[in-house]
Amino acid sequence: MKRALLVTILFLAVNLISAQTEKPIDKIVLEKFENNFNSNDFEKIFNSFSNEMQKALPHNKAIKFLTDFKNQAGKIKFREFKKYEKGTFASYKTVFENGVFALNISTDKNSKINGFYIEPFKEDNLPIIERNSTKLILPFQDEWTVTWGGDTAELNYHVENKAQKNAFDFIVTDEDGKSYKTDGRTNEDYYAFGKKLISPCDAEVILKIDGIEDNVPGELNPMYVPGNTVILKTANNEYLFFAHFKQNTIEVEQGQKVKKGEVLGLCGNSGNSSEPHLHFHIQNVKNINVATGVKSYFEEIKVNGEIKKNYSPIKGDKISNTITVGNNG
Repeated sequence: MKRALLVTILFLAVNLISAQTEKPIDKIVLEKFENNFNSNDFEKIFNSFSNEMQKALPHNKAIKFLTDFKNQAGKIKFREFKKYEKGTFASYKTVFENGVFALNISTDKNSKINGFYIEPFKEDNLPIIERNSTKLILPFQDEWTVTWGGDTAELNYHVENKAQKNAFDFIVTDEDGKSYKTDGRTNEDYYAFGKKLISPCDAEVILKIDGIEDNVPGELNPMYVPGNTVILKTANNEYLFFAHFKQNTIEVEQGQKVKKGEVLGLCGNSGNSSEPHLHFHIQNVKNINVATGVKSYFEEIKVNGEIKKNYSPIKGDKISNTITVGNNG
């Protein structure tokens, strides 16, 4: 299978579907899609697209994609409805002559296809973790500010990403709410740059990536999005993901057992990062490409001057640990 054909083609739809049983309209639309696909009637498939979908995937591109994919995958032999993905896409385990794929299609109120994408099928048998059971402290010293965190897109742009849906971005700000001292043109201008990042609990280091250069503020490095990275595994099989460390400052090694409060490295601006900050989230497995995000709660922290127990911070919170850990810096 050509790699290009495995790349997700995703068009967002507008309707939200909460049920996990197949809707009758989706069943009808998918049956027509399968019949037209198997008979090479790609024109009918394009005509079944909504106006918005046709604009997003114009006629020539749609016909070429369907033709190329059919030549590679072959006919559809079997389909099984699995669930609704991303709130709106009916997802089917689809057995083609030359492979098994997830065929995902969403429909509008006029029974038109307003979004679809095809990707390699993966059985959904990974562990399900709703929230951490391990008691955690915050992964830093002093007071930091939550720039992204919470359960809605307004509070946290990460919510659209399966693995990072419960992620946080943390920075350090001054009394005026600024994250840098002077003009913000160098990493050293930023209060977070070089700050110590610590382990929130006893854990094992299962991944260390170091040596990636820090960006000039405002520039991004999409080649390796997390930048310099540490992943910790807790005794409860929760995977704590830290991104954007400063180059060559990670002090721990893969396989090392670390204690709560132990320094992991220094905050940096590596990877797909526009300014020095810490990205932190928990996921259910090591591989971020298949992982699902886990809601993060901290045992006892100070939030905007008040002590809160078993709390998950949200955008705008100024947070710090209630206990002293390590040395300030």
